[in-house]
Amino acid sequence: MEVDQKLYTRQFVLICLSSLFFSASYNMLIPELPNYLSNLGGAEYKGLIIALFTLTAGLSRPFSGKLTDTIGRKPVLMIGAMVCVLSGFFYPILTSVSGFLLLRLVHGFSTGFSPTAIATYVSDIIPKHKLGEAMGIQGLCFSTGLALGPALGSYIKLYTDYNTLFYSSSAMALMAILLVIRVKETLQNKQQFNIKSLKISSSDILAKEALPAALITFVSYLGFGVVLTLIPDWSTHLGIVNKGTFFIAFTLASVVVRIIAGKVSDTYGRIIVLKIGLLVLIIALFLVGFLTSKNGLLFGAITYGLAMGILSPTINAWTIDLSHPLAKGKSIATMYIALEAGIGFGALFSGWYYQDVITNIPLTFYTCSIFAVFGYIYLLKYKKS
Repeated sequence: MEVDQKLYTRQFVLICLSSLFFSASYNMLIPELPNYLSNLGGAEYKGLIIALFTLTAGLSRPFSGKLTDTIGRKPVLMIGAMVCVLSGFFYPILTSVSGFLLLRLVHGFSTGFSPTAIATYVSDIIPKHKLGEAMGIQGLCFSTGLALGPALGSYIKLYTDYNTLFYSSSAMALMAILLVIRVKETLQNKQQFNIKSLKISSSDILAKEALPAALITFVSYLGFGVVLTLIPDWSTHLGIVNKGTFFIAFTLASVVVRIIAGKVSDTYGRIIVLKIGLLVLIIALFLVGFLTSKNGLLFGAITYGLAMGILSPTINAWTIDLSHPLAKGKSIATMYIALEAGIGFGALFSGWYYQDVITNIPLTFYTCSIFAVFGYIYLLKYKKS
C-alpha cells in the first residue's frame, strides 16, 4: 500500500478513536474487579484478575501476529473488540469464582488481537519519518481510554451496579468496531482465512529481530502489572475515593509527552529517548511506593505517566524499525508478548506478595524499579547489529 504523506488522515483518526474506545472497554472494569471478586468469595485470587487476562493475551499474540500478516489488519482488530463485547455480557452470568476466572482468561484474547492489528495498521499508513509521532498519538488515544475507562467505570459502579458496568464495557467495545467498519484494509495480497491460518510453527512465535525492543518492553511493564493489581487498594488506603484517580493523573501526564517523545525519537533516535524514559521510570516506581499520602500518590502517578509517555511510543516505533517489512505483525506481536509477560509477572508477583497486607505494597514497586535499572544497563551496552 502506498503510504500517505499526511499524518491526520481519516483512516488514522478513525483507528485512533477505535483504539480509545477499545482500551476504555476493558480498562473500565479494572478498579472494581478486586472488590467484585472479594464479594464472590475469591479475595485470595486478586493477583489472577490481571495475570489470567495477560496470560491469554500473551498466548494469542503469535496467532494475532500471523493473522495480521496474512488475512489482514482489520479482521484481527475486530475479532479482539468482539471478544470484549461478548465478555461484558457473560460477567453477570458467570457469578462463581471459577466462572469469573475462566472469563478473565477468555477476555484476555481481546488484547492479544486488537492492539497488534492497530499498531500494524498505523505503521502501514504513516510515512517512516513520522512514525514515532504517529505512535505517540495512537498511544495517547489508547492511554486516554486507559485513564477515562477506570474513572468512568468507578463512576458507573458508584451510582448503579456491577451489571450496568459490565454492559457499559460491551457498549464501548461495540463503538470500537463501528468506528472501523468502513476503513480500508491496508494489507496487500491478503489471504482467505482457513483453519490452516491458525497453524503456528516455532518461527511464527517470536520475531528475533524484535527481541531488543521486547526486552525493554518487559522491564518497562512489570510495574504496570503491579499498578493494575495494587493501586485500587493502595488508593483506598490513602483515602482516595475514586479508584480511577491514579489513572487520570497518569494519563494526563503522558498526553503531551507522548507526542513530543515520538517526534524527538524520529529526530534523534530511539535509544536516547528510551534511556531517558527508563531513568524517569526508575524514579517514578520508587516514588509510588515511597510517598504515602494522597498528594504523594498523585505526584508518583504523574511521574509514572511521564515515564510511560516517553517509553510507549518510542518502543512501538523501535519495534517497527527492527521488523521485517513483510512481517511487521509478528514483530509487533513479539513486543506485545513481552508487554503481557511483564504485566502478568508484575501482577502475579504483587498479588502473591501482597496478600491484603497493605504494608507489603511499597516493596513491590521498589522491585520493579530495580528491573528498570537492568533495562537501562542493557541499553547502555546495546549496539545495533
